Amino acid sequence: MDATLLDDARRSRDLERLGSRVDVLVVGGGVTGAGVALDAASRGLSVLLCERDDLASGTSRWSSKLVHGGLRYLAHGEVGLARESARERAVLMGTTAPHLVSPLAFLVPDVAGRDVSAVAGLGGVLGDAVRSSVAGGRGSLPRSRRVSRAEVAAWTPAVRPGRGGVAFWDGRLVDDARLVVALARTAAGRGASVLTGARVVGVDPGRAGSVVTVEVEGGRVAVEAGVVVVAAGVWSAALDDGVRLMPSRGSHLVLRADRLGSPTAALTVPLPGSRSRYVFALPQATGYVHLGITDEPVEGPVPDADPVPSAAEVAQLLATVNRVLADPLTPADVVGAHAGLRPLVLPASAGTGPGDATADLSRRHLLHRSGGVLTVVGGKLTTYRAMAEETVDAVVERLGRGARRSPTAGLPLVGAAPRRALDRVDAPSRLVGRYGTEAPAVHALGGDPVAPGRVETVGELRFAVRAEGARSVADLLDRRTRVGLVPADRAAARDVAERVLAEA
Repeated sequence: MDATLLDDARRSRDLERLGSRVDVLVVGGGVTGAGVALDAASRGLSVLLCERDDLASGTSRWSSKLVHGGLRYLAHGEVGLARESARERAVLMGTTAPHLVSPLAFLVPDVAGRDVSAVAGLGGVLGDAVRSSVAGGRGSLPRSRRVSRAEVAAWTPAVRPGRGGVAFWDGRLVDDARLVVALARTAAGRGASVLTGARVVGVDPGRAGSVVTVEVEGGRVAVEAGVVVVAAGVWSAALDDGVRLMPSRGSHLVLRADRLGSPTAALTVPLPGSRSRYVFALPQATGYVHLGITDEPVEGPVPDADPVPSAAEVAQLLATVNRVLADPLTPADVVGAHAGLRPLVLPASAGTGPGDATADLSRRHLLHRSGGVLTVVGGKLTTYRAMAEETVDAVVERLGRGARRSPTAGLPLVGAAPRRALDRVDAPSRLVGRYGTEAPAVHALGGDPVAPGRVETVGELRFAVRAEGARSVADLLDRRTRVGLVPADRAAARDVAERVLAEA
């Protein structure tokens, strides 16, 4: 029996054990919570992860799908954070998830301004130096360089003719939600219980641990936990009032790739008046391009519903990229849009209001301790493993048991293998890029598309139900696959998703 399978039988067993005491109860099934669950389980601790909705149902599915080395941090003088990002990128690309992360060229064309490409060139050189200074970084990506006019035209055909540009390389994550699912399944393989649809509604701390009230399957269960780790992103303050956050909305637009000439590099254009913020047109394997990202403060209570890009954000993204295009984009070219909320941490010295622009707040994470409750919040998707390691170090210290060193830097996620082995996997390359060594099993479940014009297959939906804990149409179309990013495609695929769920 495969212990990594999140199927109905595994869920039933985890529900039966729900009342048992655990060493660690993790609140939140995003990249941080799943990373903490894996780290804790790999150190020999008993773990229960509770997610109110589905894996990656919050911020973790709305990122730019980049595993980046922190060039923006260098622009703000945060060299330590840049080195941490570069180190964690090397870990993901080389060991933990080489099937999910690949190199991507970022092109800054001269038509954006020679001063702009010159600054990008300098940033690329600094980024190369940082990458070479960390373990596994040297040789993991090509070095930044000048590119010719012909290369600009070949890589980003929609850019109006110019002299050339600058290219630097970073990591592209095939799908942020797939990383979260792989983390959760790997944690399950190490003994962690992973329960979606399980909302934590109360934490009652005590000297010997906490009593956590969990709503699941229409009832409430009290769970004793030695330590509670709150990893609920922008919703963390609801369980820990000692955490102060300034949420920021990051929005993306979805465009058909052929509208931009089917680019093979990420077109990179600075926001007017900024040397550290860029708009990226990021090519996807699905035949679309994601254009982002914005950084807008969000005031007031944090809603449970998914955020929506504002009209001003749509206009800003289009206007910025149109500065370098031969044929400008219009709102009619936008076939989908999505937004997520970043949990930016307010420093202790900040006032009670929103203060300065969220773009200027540090992306460093916070680990807040309050007795047996630890809250980890902030940071970036790229550095999830380092955040989890620091958090579980604190858990082990409090419990007085569990391995003191984290093994996760050398622990491949489910589906991972060295690149040479992945190249020999007998399955379509697109599936290998999403499922790694499990791609043949996915392919065997059916190769028909879920909707006309889509590359996702019925086999992917079946695998999501049988192995990845998917329990609803939204789970299938919005997270295990990303068909839902284009509303028209989601509507076309809904009947197929319902039939797959009915098969289970």
